Amino acid sequence: MRNTLTILCLAAASLTLSGCDALGIETAPQIAAKKDAEAHAIGSGCRHAIRSIEDCFQSNPKSMKAAMFTGWKDMDAYMRENEILGMPSQPSPPAADSATAHEPADPAKGEHAPAAHKS
Repeated sequence: MRNTLTILCLAAASLTLSGCDALGIETAPQIAAKKDAEAHAIGSGCRHAIRSIEDCFQSNPKSMKAAMFTGWKDMDAYMRENEILGMPSQPSPPAADSATAHEPADPAKGEHAPAAHKS
């Protein structure tokens, strides 16, 4: 009786664990493939935005450099073959410090007060 119960428990456990793919649990190779695809896409996007590969590496330090370079190179070849012009991205303006944005200007130093924003 005890052997039958053990066999049934092992069978139930194996059936439960075999359904992990249906639950969305990713394996290590799936995670690595996803990271590789993301880095490839980042490299492609950098090339289309007319950014150098060095800028791409600096702005995405956690992505895999080899995959980013492959994506950049593939997009470069694709753009040259199809005579596609790049679309430069507009960098966002740097955020001003909240402390300096609220301080009044000192006219003695030749500073001007920041313009008030209308909401």
